[in-house]
Amino acid sequence: MSTLFPIPEGIGAAASTRVSNELGADNPRSARIVVFTALLIALLESVTVGAALFFSRHVFGYVFSNDKEVIDYVTNRAPLLSFFLPYLVVLKSGIARGSGWQDLGAYINLAAYYLCGIPVAVVLGFWVKMRGKGLWIGLQAGSFLQVLLLSAITSCIDWHKQARKARDRLLESDVETQAQISGD
Repeated sequence: MSTLFPIPEGIGAAASTRVSNELGADNPRSARIVVFTALLIALLESVTVGAALFFSRHVFGYVFSNDKEVIDYVTNRAPLLSFFLPYLVVLKSGIARGSGWQDLGAYINLAAYYLCGIPVAVVLGFWVKMRGKGLWIGLQAGSFLQVLLLSAITSCIDWHKQARKARDRLLESDVETQAQISGD
């Protein structure tokens, strides 16, 4: 899984920086365009990587080991990893950071994984005896809920209001900086 995340993490970090810069510059329309552009790039990248992983699942296991058991395990789990939900979570979390609602993103993360993903993983993995496959499905269930909630919030953002909030935080920060400089 960690071999697949560097590109989406980079897209999420770039989106976070661009969204916060655009909001701070009082460009709410540009911030919205950045969100849609980053989402499009992330979707294309996710579909490409997911398809490559799915179609190379019979040889991907050789990256880790020559052991037949490891190769079979990777081959069986690759279709679950091919879904692009965890990659969208990284992007949507970056947008949440850039929009200034990290607290809401944290609550969604906690709810999605601790109230949905982990219970589904435990039930499927241990009670239904799906083992590792059940654990991966639980992870995907948490990712699905997180993407769903973050997407709903992102689609409801009042970008002009977010730009005003960013400008207010910036002005507040400037006043504090000036007070520190004059007090020293």
